[in-house]
Amino acid sequence: MSLQMSAPAKKERQLRVVYGSCPHDCPDCCALEIKVDEDGRAVSVRGRADHQVTRGWLCAKVNHYLERVYHPERLLYPMRRVGPKGSGKFERISWDEAVAEITTRWRDIIAQHGAQCILPYSYAGTLGLVQGAVTDTRFWNRLGACRLERAICGHAAEEAVLLTVGGRLAPSPEMLVQSKLILIWGSNPASTAPHVMPFLRQAQRQGARVIVIDPIRTLTARSADQHIQPFPGTDAALALALVNVMVTEGLHNAHWIAEHTQGWEHLLERAMQFPPARAAQITGLAPETIIDLARTYATTSPAMLRVSDGINRHTNGGQTVRMLACLPAVTGQYGRPGGGLMYSTSDWLSWDKETMARSYDPACPPPPRTLNMNRLGAILTGEADPPIYSLYVYNANPAASTPNSGKIAEGLMREDLFTVVHELFETDTARFADIVLPATSQLEQVDIHKPYGHLSLQYNTPAIAPLGEARSNWNVMRTLAAAMGFTEQWLQDDADTVIREMLEASRPANPSLTGITFARLQAEGSIPFTLSESQRTPFADGNFPTPSGKVEFYSERAAEKGYDPVPDWVPEVEARDGRDVSTTVDEKLPLLCPASHHFISSTFGNVESMITKQGEPTLSIHPQDAERRGIRSGQLVRVSNERGWCRLVARVTEEVRPGVLATTSVWWPKFSPDQRNVNWTTSDRLADFNGGSTFYTNLVVLEAIN
Repeated sequence: MSLQMSAPAKKERQLRVVYGSCPHDCPDCCALEIKVDEDGRAVSVRGRADHQVTRGWLCAKVNHYLERVYHPERLLYPMRRVGPKGSGKFERISWDEAVAEITTRWRDIIAQHGAQCILPYSYAGTLGLVQGAVTDTRFWNRLGACRLERAICGHAAEEAVLLTVGGRLAPSPEMLVQSKLILIWGSNPASTAPHVMPFLRQAQRQGARVIVIDPIRTLTARSADQHIQPFPGTDAALALALVNVMVTEGLHNAHWIAEHTQGWEHLLERAMQFPPARAAQITGLAPETIIDLARTYATTSPAMLRVSDGINRHTNGGQTVRMLACLPAVTGQYGRPGGGLMYSTSDWLSWDKETMARSYDPACPPPPRTLNMNRLGAILTGEADPPIYSLYVYNANPAASTPNSGKIAEGLMREDLFTVVHELFETDTARFADIVLPATSQLEQVDIHKPYGHLSLQYNTPAIAPLGEARSNWNVMRTLAAAMGFTEQWLQDDADTVIREMLEASRPANPSLTGITFARLQAEGSIPFTLSESQRTPFADGNFPTPSGKVEFYSERAAEKGYDPVPDWVPEVEARDGRDVSTTVDEKLPLLCPASHHFISSTFGNVESMITKQGEPTLSIHPQDAERRGIRSGQLVRVSNERGWCRLVARVTEEVRPGVLATTSVWWPKFSPDQRNVNWTTSDRLADFNGGSTFYTNLVVLEAIN
């Protein structure tokens, strides 16, 4: 009898599950589930199945998050520049050396010029409370550094919504399933808020009509019931014409307007100046299209109007969003489940600003000047007086993502500018740095996240140890504070202590935090805001957090700020519209640069799989415009204006309307043979409201390259 040896049983992998939160600038703010193996390496990142919006899946970008975390080009150690500025030549140094050089240079600048000549530059590389908002304020306020107006994304739209309805109090996306009409205006959620789409699809299956208004046939527009393509920058004229038709045909909700709005007579006067025929000339739409849209919107209830920040990036962007926010009031849609305005949920929870910033502490110098981030190129090349002598960049890549980037590159080349960049990768901005510091990814740091697209609060537990010598934003601030000799405890508290403090300080003014404790957040990861059933429908009680308690068609606060108190349409500063149809090949055309499907601003722009999926930097051009210029698909073309130029690959398509060009953003210039992207052409001019950006007010000359 022979003995048969059985093979040893294969040891089953023991994977640890960690709950986290997506940190990126997206309203979805997905709840994450990370699995980590016995060696402490993350092996999967997916969406939590039990989250009411994430529902177990992630976008095309964050699905590949581990490629970013374990990218072979991650920065792992501090580095000092050893070659010419912009050359990307660095040598490894220790953290002690890096901190000593930074603080020595800063002390010299402060002694000679004052701390206001040190500019921290950051935006939405992470939207976390600690690694973003607290990092943006506490240390810099204690240092007395120049303050930054972080106005590059939605500043004009935020101001417009606050002036009109008093708060960014959108419903959660689940509310869409109750809508009968969903009007998506200048927004492409399929690429920029993809977790809206299942609710949109469910609403359509239940009979809701979806209409998209956008000059570009976006991924969202392709599945809509109707796509309307006005000329860029003419949206307020279209909205005023809708009011004109509704009033003329008696379709407006006169009773709701009388009860819940202020300044109707002023808005009515404006609307009467935009009959469909005039609006058709401005927008390039047929009068019948405008009339039909007005009738559909006015007679379908509940109707949800979705707006996002792209539409505010015009020189008339603030007034455009003001006008759009008025439309649900004209039809009485505010306060109805499935109706109203879906812009942002940001104001359902407001962090206590004094505790966050600590600017009231006697140790902090008086507030210095504030500079607008959109003007960075101008600031670095002479606009700032006194000049900026040190730039500290984190959570941002301005050499790629900020308007008029050629001017920024010029400023970053200044020999008297000491630049520090805290980053995960050698970005276009980092190449200009004097000192580069390695940053942690979201899997390596503690934080808490308040979304702007749904109604949950989320804690991010670190899943893995920091790679190399990477440090989080907040830990670097703590190190710099100690090195500068600052002894305040609020500059040394760890991230969890800061979170506890912020929760308790914010709780009295935020009923939405009722029952949400730090211990629960750590244990559960994601907790819905505490809201009553009626609160889930914004303004259901008919009250608005404006000075009048009503929707303000006429805003005294707008007048006090120097704005027109009544929504209006004015042409863009660089303007073409539906009345200006030229056939000359040297005419300037508006160039739009909407978000790509596979990048979040410039984040993921160096991940090979994302680059492959996004393809190459292309320029979408209508066949009519291409034929006039002898341009064919696949041909290299040059777009240019007085600010600069870049080269793109032509894509001849009817996805854009005639007379309009489009390219997705943000591609890293360092991967281009010309070291440029579309932001070499975009304007650093400010919008009509609140210092907002004007990326989409951009006329360019288009030329074929033979």
